[in-house]
Amino acid sequence: MAAAGGAVWRSLRDLAEEVRDLHGTDRVPYLPEPPSPLQFHREWLCPNRPCIVRNAISHWPAMQKWTLDYLRNLLGSKAVSVAVTPNGYADAVYDNKFVMPEERTMSFADFVDIIEKKTHSPGVFYIQKQCSNLTEEFPELMGDVEDHIPWMSEALGKRPDAVNFWLGESAAITSLHKDHYENLYCVISGEKHFILHPPSDRPFIPYEMYQPATYKVNEDGTFEVIDGEPSDKVPWIPVDPLEPDLSLYPAYGETRPLHVTVKAGEMLYLPSLWFHHVRQSHGCIAVNYWYDMEYDIKYHYFQLLDSLTKAAGNS
Repeated sequence: MAAAGGAVWRSLRDLAEEVRDLHGTDRVPYLPEPPSPLQFHREWLCPNRPCIVRNAISHWPAMQKWTLDYLRNLLGSKAVSVAVTPNGYADAVYDNKFVMPEERTMSFADFVDIIEKKTHSPGVFYIQKQCSNLTEEFPELMGDVEDHIPWMSEALGKRPDAVNFWLGESAAITSLHKDHYENLYCVISGEKHFILHPPSDRPFIPYEMYQPATYKVNEDGTFEVIDGEPSDKVPWIPVDPLEPDLSLYPAYGETRPLHVTVKAGEMLYLPSLWFHHVRQSHGCIAVNYWYDMEYDIKYHYFQLLDSLTKAAGNS
């Protein structure tokens, strides 16, 4: 069995190398303008390749209007949901648990005071609720952006499942994960820093099962971790691409992560099933559109790759 597993492992490693060579996944290309729906479908969506699109959101009023002062004046007294963590890592592995942030309701003005360091509160604060919070929680802002991206909607034949609003501190970090969405990530101000892995890197990216838990802030400002139901274990990636522990996860050394900075006015197309880790500049404002992926042959190939990875002993 060990010999068979080793043979599978070598085949998976060769496959990942072949995919890199065939698809040129050593960099993320820039497009000077939005593609036509047909061009996008042929050159990016079907090959499952990321790209950065320029001049796709320059016509949005948000590009001129969305400063912290403008948002404070418009939304100041509004109660909003904010993720709070002690270390900036929400939905991430900590102390051998999958720990989610404390979801705190506060006024938008109080949140901006923390971002601007006018007041101090323990923890790292991030508006990151991912249930179409732009349309559901911030409808006042929808007139400054589009409710969908027309060329993407035509290419896919559907509207987005969710439109999300992101604003937070530079210490807020999104741990390495993947989504079953075609993602258009638009930066309004500041910068987002992505580390990307194609789906073919799955054999080198470990998953483990973790007890779910949630951060809770005490009255004295300290954080504690409250355990969830032990039967509801969560599969998550324990490796940190910023400081990978190759003694624990040597297979991760086989990857070639892509480092991409998305600047204000740019849009990243992040294909479905690509692994990504995200950082940001302080006070960065962004909007993203999640379009449900097609559960076609690419999805089933990924499921096969995932099963072979587990069979080879790298869960």
